Amino acid sequence: MEEIIQKIDMKIKEVLEKVNSIEDENSRRVLTAFREEEVVESDFSSTTGYGYHDIGRDKLERIYARIFESESALVRSQFISGSHALTVTFFALLRPGDTLLSITGKPYDTLDEVIGIKENNSSLKAFGINYQQIDLKGDDFDYDKIQKVLKEEKIKVIEIQRSKGYSTRKSISIDQVEKVIKKIREVDQDVIIMVDNCYCEFVSKKEPTMVGADIAVGSLIKNLGGGIAPNGAYVVGKKDLIDLVASRLTLPGEGREVGPTLGINKSFYQGLFLSPSVVAASLKTAIFASALLEEVGYEVEPRYDDERCDIVQNIIFHNKEDLITYCRAIQKYSPVDSNSLLLPSYMPGYSDDIIMASGSFTQGSSIELSCDGPIREPYIAYQQGSLTYSYGRLAVIEAVKELY
Repeated sequence: MEEIIQKIDMKIKEVLEKVNSIEDENSRRVLTAFREEEVVESDFSSTTGYGYHDIGRDKLERIYARIFESESALVRSQFISGSHALTVTFFALLRPGDTLLSITGKPYDTLDEVIGIKENNSSLKAFGINYQQIDLKGDDFDYDKIQKVLKEEKIKVIEIQRSKGYSTRKSISIDQVEKVIKKIREVDQDVIIMVDNCYCEFVSKKEPTMVGADIAVGSLIKNLGGGIAPNGAYVVGKKDLIDLVASRLTLPGEGREVGPTLGINKSFYQGLFLSPSVVAASLKTAIFASALLEEVGYEVEPRYDDERCDIVQNIIFHNKEDLITYCRAIQKYSPVDSNSLLLPSYMPGYSDDIIMASGSFTQGSSIELSCDGPIREPYIAYQQGSLTYSYGRLAVIEAVKELY
């Protein structure tokens, strides 16, 4: 095994250098935003109750807006997850009779009941909001079909999910996002273009709002929390749209003016500050895993030298036993709950039993090393995260040994 690992280290050396370059650029953007907003220690102070006049909270949101080159931002612990932030955004932007169009196929499983793909009396469908989807054409958007639908129907919101979720498709690059937005604007100048940016922040040097997206959404227990934020999510974009989201998260008339931070400001600031480096560590771990697993005979996507659009690494096992073995090994070599024996089981929001390795300091954190997958063909492990490359590399090596 040592000879194989040395071979992999040499093989991926140049690819890791490219990750370092992206980390440097994103670190510069974050540090510049902190300096321009003049962050001071008192910004970490806590508010309670209604959360009026929370200077640190408001400054953090201006920092997010600077980093994403957007008009406004909403960064709140009152968002339970990325899926919750997406849900609030849908309900903020859509009204009865409006149509939501997904142009990356069916969204992530946890949105099935939100949209009404699966029946739920609180879904968008239950409120008279229509849903359509256009599947990808190969690994890219179906540009002709998108333009055709926009010419024939009135669409209120277009949703783009960049990361693959539990599908077998490839994730969507920022260049693809830019291209499809230009194609959309050739036909419709008014449709709201919303991007699910979960798992994708700081993977490249640009973000969706820099290339024309009206609004973007992500979780803070993924990339931008840096492994420090204990919960929360963000929404960035045009001010009028962010104001709508704020009014739906809290209440009309108060919107973003309320929402106590309850002592979480420092974690949000520090997590964002660390996030370029933590995302880089996650990417390096994914690259190493891809090269090593392919070397020992498994199918992987993306390959080690492919362009990365998110921090997720697919390992396609084609059998249930290897999927379970690998996930159990990742759990075994995690810092928390390493003594747990994983069993596939039901999880809220999913149709299939899920096996999930997440020995993390924050429950469900995907920027810490985790690995999960549905118990269904073709038995794919979706690995993501790692707070440092050394810890991630160590766990992957030991997991591969467990397979043998």
